[in-house]
Amino acid sequence: MSLNPALLAVRFLLELIAIASFGVLGWRAFDSPWRYLLVVVLPVAAALLWATFAVPDDPSRGGGAPVPVPGPVRLGIEFAVLFGGAAALWGAALPRMALISAAVLVGYHLVAYDRIRWLLTGRSIEA
Repeated sequence: MSLNPALLAVRFLLELIAIASFGVLGWRAFDSPWRYLLVVVLPVAAALLWATFAVPDDPSRGGGAPVPVPGPVRLGIEFAVLFGGAAALWGAALPRMALISAAVLVGYHLVAYDRIRWLLTGRSIEA
């Protein structure tokens, strides 16, 4: 699978936005003292999930996989974190931001269809 640097940069930004969105949910949807805890715990949990489970030899991650998982499992994790960030914005009473986030994610995944195919089948478009 060849990696498009622009798509990698976009995915990185989408990861950061999703993780931050969980913090927004923790702050806006909960009262004190929970908000102070959840504004930290929710993004850290999402980031740990994202960073821990990976496909071995994933070229977008430098090949490292702390806990190796098959491609379909990794795709599920990516969807859970990225689209979970959009859902978190919805839960934080920011529906416009949630819909924009979801639309951008759908667009990204349509453009990054080769990565999705690779995760689902293990074969790239060039293979």
